[in-house]
Amino acid sequence: MIDLSSLALLKEKKALVTGIANEHSIAWGCAKAFRAFGADLAVTYLNDKTKQYVTPLAEEMEASIFMPLNVHNEGELEAVFDAIEKKWGKLDIMLHSIAFAPKADLQGRVVDCSKEGFLLAMELSCWSFIRMAKLAEPLMKDGGSLFTMTYYGSHMVVENYNIMGPVKAALESATRYVAAELGPKGIRVHAISPGPLKTRAASGISDFDKLLHKAQMKAPSRSLVSIDDVGVAVAFLAMDGAKLITGDTLYVDGGYHIMD
Repeated sequence: MIDLSSLALLKEKKALVTGIANEHSIAWGCAKAFRAFGADLAVTYLNDKTKQYVTPLAEEMEASIFMPLNVHNEGELEAVFDAIEKKWGKLDIMLHSIAFAPKADLQGRVVDCSKEGFLLAMELSCWSFIRMAKLAEPLMKDGGSLFTMTYYGSHMVVENYNIMGPVKAALESATRYVAAELGPKGIRVHAISPGPLKTRAASGISDFDKLLHKAQMKAPSRSLVSIDDVGVAVAFLAMDGAKLITGDTLYVDGGYHIMD
């Protein structure tokens, strides 16, 4: 990764990063970039199983706050924002990198998805972002940036992406509405759409290696995206210089989305 230590363009900014599972996570790429540009971090982990992988990463980033966060567990989300308010009294950057669908529903046809599976995928992947935006709003007293992660399969049918396509489409729509509602307070809202990456979340998608190969061959850049590529792009959008960019889905995919 490029040495950005002399460019402290996020100095004194406070950033919440959710969704780090291990060193391959997109959220980890974002956390590294936020920190490299000078931000202080609050980092969450899903449960005791993932804590062992996330702990050394949080320590490397000198995270001021390190807490569990399973958005399906009552009260955990509120506890994270309470801790931020007590520790910092404000928040400048929030990264939502959380998505889930039951394996049976993810790997089956959309028309075969169970009601329970669909509602759970919507709750954890979309509603949780709306709820986090609500909790972040009073802490972003001087404005700020909210980020969530989406994918090309939200508006194009991608083989094996299945139920996550409609769920991510809802997330992108929510991004636009939240941007419109919070914009007068100086809060920008972004949906980031990276090209396919080998993350733990991607492991649940059938034939993912074929998807990677297609992306590399089809993208104008002829290269796959890395978590560091995504991280630096997201960090830029959190800077004051990007204060008039909001409400859109921004692609970090080597141009893949423009190709037929």
